[in-house]
Formats: sequence, C-alpha cells, structure tokens
Amino acid sequence: MKLKLSALHLLVAAALTGCQLTETAQQTPVELEDNRSTCEIAHTDINDQADCELANEGVIEVMHPTEEVEVQITPVEEAVEPVVIENLWLRASNQFAFEIPDNKRVAIQRDWYLKHPAYMERVSKRAKPFLYYIVQQIEAREMPLELVLLPIVESAYDPFAYSHGRAAGMWQFIPGTAKRFGIEQTWWYDGRRDVIASTKAALDYLAYLNKMFDGNWLHALAAYNSGEGRVGKAIKRNHKAGKPTDFWSLDLPRETRAYVPKLLALADILKNQEKYAFTWPEVDNAPVIATVEIGSQLDLAFAAELAGMELKSLHALNAGFNRWATDPEGPHRLVLPLDKAESFISELAQVEQKERLNWVRHKVKSGDSLLKLAKEYHTTVDVIKSINDMKDNMIRIGDYLMVPVALKKLDAYSLSQDQRLASTQNQKRGSYQLTHTVASGDTLWDIGRKYKISTRSLAKWNGMAPTDPLMPGKTLVIWVDEASDEQKRDAIMRTLTYTVKRGDSLARIAQKFNLRTSDITKWNNLNPKKYLQPGQKLTLHVDVTRVRNLG
Repeated sequence: MKLKLSALHLLVAAALTGCQLTETAQQTPVELEDNRSTCEIAHTDINDQADCELANEGVIEVMHPTEEVEVQITPVEEAVEPVVIENLWLRASNQFAFEIPDNKRVAIQRDWYLKHPAYMERVSKRAKPFLYYIVQQIEAREMPLELVLLPIVESAYDPFAYSHGRAAGMWQFIPGTAKRFGIEQTWWYDGRRDVIASTKAALDYLAYLNKMFDGNWLHALAAYNSGEGRVGKAIKRNHKAGKPTDFWSLDLPRETRAYVPKLLALADILKNQEKYAFTWPEVDNAPVIATVEIGSQLDLAFAAELAGMELKSLHALNAGFNRWATDPEGPHRLVLPLDKAESFISELAQVEQKERLNWVRHKVKSGDSLLKLAKEYHTTVDVIKSINDMKDNMIRIGDYLMVPVALKKLDAYSLSQDQRLASTQNQKRGSYQLTHTVASGDTLWDIGRKYKISTRSLAKWNGMAPTDPLMPGKTLVIWVDEASDEQKRDAIMRTLTYTVKRGDSLARIAQKFNLRTSDITKWNNLNPKKYLQPGQKLTLHVDVTRVRNLG
C-alpha cells in the first residue's frame, strides 16, 4: 500500500456550495432557498422584483440537497515561500484581465449581487475548502483567474449541486461530457462531485473551448454553458449576415446571454470592492487541506475515526463517493484537513488490509442470488465475486460468502447518495406522503396528472430534474393534502433496512420498532432458532406513527 502526502496536492479551507455541458443550455445563476426563487425571497418593491426577474431570465434552478457542513480546519503557512497576500480572493483578483463592458446586461447582474451580500457569504463559506487548490490549478495552466468565479455562477460552489439535464457537481457536468473529459462515474463514485477530478476536467474543457474559438474567452465561456455547437452556429450566422461576431452580438439562449455577464459582474465587484462599497468575504491564502493516498477501498466511517473527525465532515470534503465506502476500483485517495493528514497516515499504516472494511459471513439460502445479496448488503456483484474469487455468478445453498458491510447504520452516512435522496424525499411537503413505483412507460407528466401535482414539484421532491428519465421500479415520493383511507394507511408505513448490531435479537428489534418477531422472520425468511449475525441486513415494514426513532 502506497501512502503519500504530496505538496502538489495541497488544497484549501473550511465548509462547503459545474458546467451545464449540453447542446440545450441549462444554467442557474443564484442559489435558491426554501424552494422559492431568489426574487420571491429577496425583493419587496416592484423595481427590485423587475431587476431580479431580468437577472434570472431564462436560468434553470440548481438543487442543493445537503445542509451546510462545517469542516474544522486550520490554515498552515507554506514553508517554501512566505505568503505576501493574505486574502486568497485578492490574490486571484490581482490577476484579473477581462475587460468589463459598461452595458445593461452586466449592470443588472452586478446590481443583484450588490444587493445580496449574504449570498456571497454563503458562497465563500462553501468555496473555502477548495479555493486554494482551484486557484493553484488555474495559475499553473496560465489561464485567466476570472475562471475561479465560474463555480459561483454554476453551482454556488456546491459539490453536491444537481440541476436540469442531470448536471452535477461544483462545475455542473452532465454525464456525457464528464465521460468525454475523463471523469469516472460508477455505482460507488461520481467524479463530477470530486473537486479534484472535476476541476481538472473543467479546465481541460475550457482550454479546449478557448482554442476552438481562437482565444476568445467570452465565446469559450458561452460554449461551456450552452455547448460549442450552438455558439459556433451563432457565430457563423452573424458572419454570413455581415453582423459582428462578438459575444454581445450573438443570438444565444436567454440563460447563456445572462451567464457570461454574471461572471463579468462578479469579477468587477471583486476587483473594485471600494468603488462599490461591497465587502467580499475573505479566505486565507494558505493551504489547509491535503490529499492522502489510501491504496485500496476504505469504509468512510472508519476513515473518519482514523482522522479524528465527524463522518459528515469527511464526506463533505470527498463528495464524489456515492456510498458508505470508497470505490474498490479507485480513486484511492481522500481529501483531509491538512492538520489531520499526518496522523491519519500513521493510523492507517497500522491497519491490516482485511480490517479496512467490516465483514459478514453469509450462508447462502434458497432464493439467494448475487444480485439479491449485493442489494441487501449495499455493495455490488463484482465486489462479492472478487472477494470470494468467483469466476461466474453461480452460488449454492449452504455455501458461505464473505461480504463487506458498512461499519455503521446506513443513515449515519448522511451525505451518501441514498441518504441525500432519502432526506430530500422525506422533507415534509404536505399532509400525507405517498409512494409510486414507476412502471414501464410512466412519465413524470402522467404521474403528476394522476396525483394532481406539477411535474416540477414531483421532480424536486425526488431529487430529480423534470427532464430526467424514469426507470421502471424506481420509487417516487408524492406529497398530498388529501388522500383516500387506503392511501392514508399506506402513508404511515415505511420499508427500511436495519443492520443488526452486536447484542441484537429478534425480540429486541421487534420491541424497538413495535413489531412482531413472527413478521420479521417471515419478511426475511429467517429461522427463529438461529442467532442473528452482526452486520446482517433485515427488511422491516414500520408504522412511523408508532415508532419515535426509525434509526
């Protein structure tokens, strides 16, 4: 196992808020709260309302599925060369080179940001863990430092952000473009949310676009938002018609017409804070986070214990991991607070390979299959086959399989993909929570019409965008204020997976969830005379009105 703490991988700062790379541009400007537009939140008079609507014209909403996570980190001064500029934002703005035009489109965006200093406070707070790293990467490539503002326009610097067209991460990559620029996306890991992987891909894509448009950065930025094909066609149309081909003269989608002015407005404000009497929140110009090579798969809860930090804080710095552990195929690295990295390396070096994950010895019974076991233990078929040195999918009743399981209950991994979705779905939006299992041919529009709700609401309640595809078997949550007696009965029942802990028994679990032991054995095909094994997964059907804590 190779452990490395590299100075090249030093990042920055404290708590956490990508590119909509599609031929149908999908950009969102300002962060939305409480499922209302910022216009509804921030403005009271008619003029303010009009300005806000102009600023947001054509934009697509970005969803932020997690609460703010405070990561305790300590700035560390670099020993190689002294820090001359203490504020990282100032370090970036001193290198700004874009010309800021004096036009209405920029002025509208600038006015909005100036009226909302609290928004920039939130953005800077999210940016702190990653800002130093991103500034370093842009400087190393000798690209415009204005690009450090792009994640503000894209996602408000939120690695967990998600928007229309399945765009995800701080740089808002859609799956196709992510793959095109080398970002891995697996069941375990989505590199679009990995700040290291996505930043490299975003800068690669921007460099490609800049070269395509002969060094014109405004064209490149517009193409990052709406796709190079669309911008290229707009330039050709104007050229053919004898019109100017600069960005401001192009016929582009409304969201793209607002997208570039947003970045220019932010650059203008940051560069001229005194002129606008605006206090841009400071970020220390010093590294506070490092990447550590871990060599192989590791339970995130165990990693957090070794690092001496909260699991949620560790996951917030490593947003690319979808599940309870790192991807068995890599990347084999973790981002950690710099002041915790050395002790983590020392602790991990003392851990044997087999102790990196928690294990269950599963006896194969009738009805078992590798796919069923993978779902039951929240892992993958490939992992089970690899661990048990299997060449095919055949298993026999009575055989034993070693299966990795999460160290803690799954709801402890609150920033995993499943738990983020559960948190979104369980947020109360009405009097009764119903569920709908997607059938072949279902659409959000059909389901919305059936339950008399909008497709926009249905998508938001389920962590989706309205244009996302529906897969048969997917369970959707639906909130209604009126329901039939049968729907009311269904609304109070929840199906959950319980992980058996040391000392648990059928009687104890039944008592905790107000169930009968006979039901638990029936639901899980158990022999009531045999002891439960720690790590074993049980399916429970629970009446939530009679159980205070479902954990």
